[in-house]
This record gives sequence, C-alpha cells and structure tokens, in this order.
Amino acid sequence: MPQSADSGADVELREIVKSFGGDAPAVSGLSLAIAPGELVSFLGPSGCGKTTTLRIIAGFVDPDSGRVLMKQTDITDLPPNKRDIGMLFQSYALFPHLTAADNVAFGLRMRHVPRRERRQRVDEALDLVQLRDLVDRFPHQMSGGQQQRVALARAIVIRPRVLLLDEPLSNLDAKLRRDMRAEIRQLQRQLGITTIFVTHDQEEALTISDRIVVMNRGRVEQIGQPSEIYRFPRTLFVARFIGEANILSGSVEASQTGQVRFLIGAGAVLAGTPDAELAPGAAAVATVRPENLRVFRPDDPRSDRYANRFAGIVEATTYLGAATAVRVRIDPAISLHVMQQSSEADADQPDHVPRSGEAVTIAWHADSCRIIRAA
Repeated sequence: MPQSADSGADVELREIVKSFGGDAPAVSGLSLAIAPGELVSFLGPSGCGKTTTLRIIAGFVDPDSGRVLMKQTDITDLPPNKRDIGMLFQSYALFPHLTAADNVAFGLRMRHVPRRERRQRVDEALDLVQLRDLVDRFPHQMSGGQQQRVALARAIVIRPRVLLLDEPLSNLDAKLRRDMRAEIRQLQRQLGITTIFVTHDQEEALTISDRIVVMNRGRVEQIGQPSEIYRFPRTLFVARFIGEANILSGSVEASQTGQVRFLIGAGAVLAGTPDAELAPGAAAVATVRPENLRVFRPDDPRSDRYANRFAGIVEATTYLGAATAVRVRIDPAISLHVMQQSSEADADQPDHVPRSGEAVTIAWHADSCRIIRAA
C-alpha cells in the first residue's frame, strides 16, 4: 500500500541502492528531490548508474534498498503502469505496424480513454511536436527526427506527472541533436512537466537542464545548476568530465577565507578559490578552464592585473574559427591549454595570435582557479 511522505517534491529518491553483482553497486546511496516542473539531467559515462536510476524511477528495476516517492506518495512497489510516468526510450520503441497517430494513441487506448477524446488529445500532441501532417505515416516512412517526435508525443499525450527521457537524442546527427534538444526544452517549459533526462553528453546536459546530477561508478559526484557544475567543480572527476580543464597538482601553502595559495612545479605559487577548507600542506589539485587563461607578450602591462602570471613558451597553436587553441609550457612538466577567442573586442585579449616557439606570459584571475582536495 503506498505510504505518504513529508515532501513537496514531484520525485524523491531516498538512499537508493542497486547491485547487479560484481565489486561495486550500480547505484550507491543516491538521494535526490526533484521539484515540480524541474528538468534534471543525470550525466556520466557508460556504467555510472544513470540509466539504472531512471529505470528504478520508472518501475522497470527494483532497488535493493531505498524508496522512490512521487508527490509525497511511496511508489517503490508499484508496477510501471501505475506510476503516472511517461517515458521516451533511446530506441524510441515505436510499433512498426502502427501509424504515427496510432503510436501516439496507444497509451490512451490502454487507459480506455473514449475515442473522441483520444482523437483530440492525439491531434494536440502531434501539433505540439509539429507532426500533424504525418499522422498516417508509418515509422519506416519517417526520418529519425520525426520518429523521435512521435515517441515524444506518445510520452506526453497521457499527461503524465513525470517525463523520463533515456538518451533520446543519441541516434540523431549532431545538428539534429542540437535542434531537438532545444525543442524538447521549449516543450518541457511550455507544459511545465517535471522531467528527468539521462545523457552521457555534457553539452546536452549543460544546455537543457535546470540541475545536473553528475554520476560516477554508481555514486553522485555533484548536484547543481549547469553554471555551478562547470565553474565550481567539487571533485577532480567533475572538473575533468565537464568541459576541458587544466589540472595542476600541488600542495596548499597557506589558506585564508575565500582564497588559497598553492604550490606547483619548482616552487611556483598560484592563488585560487577552494571548494572546501584546506589546511596548509594538504595535497590538492588546481583546475582552471582554458577560456579563463590569457596569453600576453612578455612586456605587456595588462598581465599585471592578474593574480597568476607565468612565463612560458608557446608549443602549438590551432585555429578553430571562432577561437584559437594555444598550448603553452610553463614548466618542464607543465603545459597549459588556452582557448583564445578570435574576436579582439575584449580588452584583455592580446593583439596578436601567439606563434609556436614564442615567449609569452600566461595569466588568469584567482577566482577562475578552483582548488580541490586531492582524491
């Protein structure tokens, strides 16, 4: 019998654990509350536990321990068809012998919705995904993007409380992926439906989510808004997995409120913001994003405005159109990657493109450097 809970969340996971055998559980102690109308992405590499978590929420997999709640009601023991959930599978799972309209209507038919209402809701759903003119086509007569829209319409036509999306864009080409994720986000906001989105694509998660749950080996590494996850990684895994980051190993020299002095290489010191309290002498790593680095000529006074400045030699440059990638060696064992925008509108940008072999000064602000406790 479902039990009540004290939470206003649409979906709540409490200490979920699931193991399929082996040395480590697929999901280990995951707790999360998802607010009404929120879009939360589970992000991580293959095997991190994100799809297992989604299937536990859907009711296709039973947790070994922990509870799943929906709108203050314990649904852990309910079958999938009793959970008021719509799901879009990675393979779309369309019935090949049914037209677009009949595929969309399937869930309504199973719920014994009257024919007239069923037809109206199917038309409305196909209008939402801009496929009203393809109602009589079969899946093999549609493109991958059109099939994805039909599957999405089928998931939302039942008007579920929660929508689950399991890598729904992985079968599409790059441009169509970008277009479809924008459409999914717009539709989700329009309907105000609570949505859980599983992906291994970091760009996808950053652009579509209200919050991101970064997972690794069954455990949650960090939960936060996209900008928080990107700018303030709390673990080395998050710093490496989300975007590109320069990773510098070293130790804490001194720690003050809001800033740490940090030793790298042959006695070099840099400043940065800590993710937690770090004692002097503690082993740690510093992370700084390539776009936060600036490259100047050695005599350029603009570099004086930066807390961190190092002399270096340009090892390579790669023109990428909107940006130029630059690799600068500041120590026999340390090379830094810089992403320099091609536009010269920013006053901090140098007025030339660095060339291989050139002596330069590389600089960055303290607040763009994150100091993380070593694993």
